[in-house]
Amino acid sequence: MHCIVPGGGIDEKGRWKKQLRSNKYLFPVKALSKVFRAKYVGELRRRGIEDKHLIDSLFRKNWVVYAKRPFGGPKQVIEYLGRYTHKVAISNHRIQQVDLKEVGFSYKDYRDGGKNKTMILSNEEFTRRFSQHILPKRFVRIRHYGILSSSWKRGKLQDLQQDLKVQIVKVAPKTMLRKCPCCKTGTLITIETFSKRGPPKFDLRENKSVPAF
Repeated sequence: MHCIVPGGGIDEKGRWKKQLRSNKYLFPVKALSKVFRAKYVGELRRRGIEDKHLIDSLFRKNWVVYAKRPFGGPKQVIEYLGRYTHKVAISNHRIQQVDLKEVGFSYKDYRDGGKNKTMILSNEEFTRRFSQHILPKRFVRIRHYGILSSSWKRGKLQDLQQDLKVQIVKVAPKTMLRKCPCCKTGTLITIETFSKRGPPKFDLRENKSVPAF
């Protein structure tokens, strides 16, 4: 679980209060481990799970909450998390070959100095690994709490940003037409837009001329 926690919070009057403990950390890690464990077990009990053996086993172990200062800064943290929250399990450019039996794709072997290598998997194994990245029904990749929750975004957040003199950068909307990332000359045209979870009713892969990835 990756969590981004702001270095402060809102008081009862809706005003921003900076954290006062230290400039080096927001919460002591050892205390955070115990609190997170207690909150987790409390949520299990709230949902009616009262298995004494399970609860006792959770409290017998020391939970680990790993926290450290980012190597680069906030920008690098956001970029790192963005790979998991806004992208698919594997990018198209990493797929090197696909046939009726196997899939070959590139990867970095960090145990061998980060060298680029190729892995060959059967279609069944590749599909199994890919499916592990598909979220269960009603799960979402990003949840917003506190000052970024839906209720705060309707007026309260704007007032807070104004009080803190936050400069909002306006981003121009992207046009519907854009160049193909492969050939750099063709134009991509939107042919279907869908908002519900899952693919559209038709499947382009039925057309044999369209690759699966």
